[in-house]
Amino acid sequence: MSGWLEGKRALVVGAGSGIGRAVVDAFRAEGARVAVLERDADKAGALGESAPDVPVVVGDATTADANERAVTAALDAFGGLDVLVSCVGIFDFYRGLTDLDTAVIDTAFDEMFGVNVRSHVHSVKAALPALKESRGSVILTESTSGYYPGRGGVLYVASKFAVRGLVTALAHELAPDVRVNGVAPGGTLGTDLRGLGSLGLDERSLGDTPGRAEELAGRVPLKVALSSADHAWSYVFLASDRSRGITGGAVHSDGGIGVKA
Repeated sequence: MSGWLEGKRALVVGAGSGIGRAVVDAFRAEGARVAVLERDADKAGALGESAPDVPVVVGDATTADANERAVTAALDAFGGLDVLVSCVGIFDFYRGLTDLDTAVIDTAFDEMFGVNVRSHVHSVKAALPALKESRGSVILTESTSGYYPGRGGVLYVASKFAVRGLVTALAHELAPDVRVNGVAPGGTLGTDLRGLGSLGLDERSLGDTPGRAEELAGRVPLKVALSSADHAWSYVFLASDRSRGITGGAVHSDGGIGVKA
């Protein structure tokens, strides 16, 4: 691939590590100018040091203010916006309903849906005027967990089904001005996907799971353990003009789990 995103102006939300950071790198390699919204100040600082030409805004994507500041930074730097990507997410480490005490359900639900769903709504809302002007596109991060059971707990799976609903509803609402699609990654090597703070899991990272590469490869037909960089090329395709006829869809970078016997 070479220059697939030449001239594109993008904002990547949740770009300090994992898939988000890989999307930043892939977009820049393909010619895009990229701005970033990242909650973790240390990750934001590291990104800014390695890529000084990338405007980085530190803020919480679950709030309107942070998203509006990030969009403003992108517009100030680039004069417009063509692509919005959100890679924001949080995990529940497979907690089923029977594993959740009644007393924590409300706070855990609000935290999960605030991060995994509301953040996307705020990001799209903030970027929408600029995206309409450019007839741009939105790419939200779904998950294989939103299509097949067992790859997350009850709150995580439900939240990713909600992201699928956002993609469908927004694609319908915003056509023909703005395309909206999703990427549904499978398990990812090296991810820093953290757990819910309300469940005491915020210091636990999914990428630290022992034997993760073997486990990921063993559960999919292609027998591959995919990295963030592997997933990032799906975002490149959906952001490019080569996908100009696609909206309301999803790319499944999951090793073929959907055809598993």
